[in-house]
Amino acid sequence: MSFKSQAPLKILIVKLSSLGDVVHAMPAVQDIRRALPEAQIDWVVERSFAPLALRCAGVRHVIPCELRRWRKAPFSAATRAEWRAFKTELQREAYDAVIDLQGLTKSALVAWLARLTPSGQRYALANQTDGSGYEAPTRWVADVAIAIAPHVHAVQRGRELCARALGYALPDSESFGLLAQVNSVQSAPETIAKKSASDRPCVALVHGTSRADKEWPVAHWLDLAARLDAAGFDVALLHGTDAEQQRSEAMAREMAHASVWPRLTLDALTDALAGCAGVIGVDSGLSHIAVALDLPHVQIYNFDTAWRTGPVNRPRQRNVFAQPAPSVDAVWQAWLAVSSAGGQT
Repeated sequence: MSFKSQAPLKILIVKLSSLGDVVHAMPAVQDIRRALPEAQIDWVVERSFAPLALRCAGVRHVIPCELRRWRKAPFSAATRAEWRAFKTELQREAYDAVIDLQGLTKSALVAWLARLTPSGQRYALANQTDGSGYEAPTRWVADVAIAIAPHVHAVQRGRELCARALGYALPDSESFGLLAQVNSVQSAPETIAKKSASDRPCVALVHGTSRADKEWPVAHWLDLAARLDAAGFDVALLHGTDAEQQRSEAMAREMAHASVWPRLTLDALTDALAGCAGVIGVDSGLSHIAVALDLPHVQIYNFDTAWRTGPVNRPRQRNVFAQPAPSVDAVWQAWLAVSSAGGQT
């Protein structure tokens, strides 16, 4: 169905979590902006990721929810009150198109609750794609379920779903539209903005991930940091949990010119990362932010899954895969390549 004759369209994107998935949905929003520049785009997302969705160019309004927390105490008075408030905000607008980019029961519920215009429709995936979660209610709720080729990158899946739902040709180029304020006084404190007293460029190291089998050995991080130091870079160690913070602090004690950043909100972290010379990290949401910012970036994989989540055909980003883990030499050579590459065109 083509919406090009209808303007301004009101479109609701449903992509609730997780961090990497939220980042991967951003190029679809940019495609919509180019094809339908008058469209008004809203986004439903878990509250913890709302600061990032708010940084996505073209998003008019973000509707935060807390389904992860609410399901832990679904019948409590607080949960019921917050759920009612969420439904009120969700149904404040009527939408011409509600697009479920997640494909799970929880996203189907949100799409079903959203209010449509008289001619509005709900769109969703008709099938599971390789390596992604998928639950049948997403297509039961949809007015239009769209089948996508099973072997597809996460970014491409969302872009194709939106293009086919809204009736425009998929652009050849890909952009994330993630907005950052480099060296923002409010969101990047002076200790982070300059990264070091020596004023050397800083490379952020993302060692934390939600799965232990995705981690890179600590000894490899120490070796890599020594090479960066010899090349004139300071390093910053990031963390999102207490365990990651403890590992960051332990590694920093073994590194020269290393600092452990404080735990930041996602918008502040985005600003701080944007001021770095680059990022080297494992497969994690923070690494995907580096890709969205088009920073020089090496993404480390212990599993051959980069084809579906890692950067593809981007000269300033590169995946490195090996089992049981990539060598320091392989990661270092990849860093030399991306750090000398030009920006995206």
